[in-house]
Amino acid sequence: MSIVRPRLNPKPSQVDQEARDQAPKAVQDHATFQGRWLPWLLLLPTLLILGVFSYYPAIKTLRLSVFRSNIIVGNEQFVGFENFLTLLSSPIYHQVILQTLVFVGLVVVLGLLFSIGLAWLASKPIPGAKLYRLLLIYPYALSPAIAGTLWLFLFNPEIGAVNSFLGALFGIKPRWLDQPFLAFALVVTATVWKGLGYNIVFYLAAIQNIPLEVMEAAEIDGATPWQRFWKVVLPLLSPMTFFLIFTNIVAALFDSFGLVNILTRGGPVYGEAGITTFLVYQLYEDGFRNFKTGAAATQAVLMLALVVCLIVLQFRYGNRRVHYGA
Repeated sequence: MSIVRPRLNPKPSQVDQEARDQAPKAVQDHATFQGRWLPWLLLLPTLLILGVFSYYPAIKTLRLSVFRSNIIVGNEQFVGFENFLTLLSSPIYHQVILQTLVFVGLVVVLGLLFSIGLAWLASKPIPGAKLYRLLLIYPYALSPAIAGTLWLFLFNPEIGAVNSFLGALFGIKPRWLDQPFLAFALVVTATVWKGLGYNIVFYLAAIQNIPLEVMEAAEIDGATPWQRFWKVVLPLLSPMTFFLIFTNIVAALFDSFGLVNILTRGGPVYGEAGITTFLVYQLYEDGFRNFKTGAAATQAVLMLALVVCLIVLQFRYGNRRVHYGA
């Protein structure tokens, strides 16, 4: 009597083999456009919007940067790189660049530190956690103009709520908007507060995706809460931190205009320029108040070059400390 052993890897039938051969071709047929011009037709609305509102203004700005132009007079004179040489040799522009770098550094460092701390606390399972998270994210929903108006009323030297509180308790009423260093600190604080919600959203999502097994293993090994946060949580959040550093740099460079315009209008004067006159506000002053469109275009090109340099440095050296995976 013979024993029939089952075949572990039975040979597929001819029908199954034909189905396997035809499946990739069917998928490829469905994923390929039938007409040659159909993809470009679908992309046409996006390309038109980008061309009109992004590419054309960028090309126009590059062209204006090599002209001495005034929008009031209406004449243009080709000067080559004279605008760049004049701007880079200006003591006022040197001060504006230094102030901008200090401002961006403070906003990025303080913003990320406060955001990661608040996100870590908001991730705890406590009663009313959803309400706390909503309140933390709320400032980002405000426009820069509204946020600047709120801070202007709070820190008004005469009728502001902060000075009323300080006057009642300590008998002091600082001139927040008139003293250079107080004005600078006020703009930095307002900008950090405005961007907290954006950072907290990303950090909170990243913290909630940390595997529980990793945290439990660290706790079993005897790590203290601070050691778990410093040795486990921070390295796992490094990809998110790497992303947020760049987004916060760009936001501090460009999105601070609304707050500065409402709170201080670039002042008070300190040295050669206003202490809260940053690169984007100096560009606005030259282009839309002094009507020096050539100088403003030159500053826009230099700001673009600065952002490119920061991106290259970040991806060249910052990626070394990023840890991917649990």
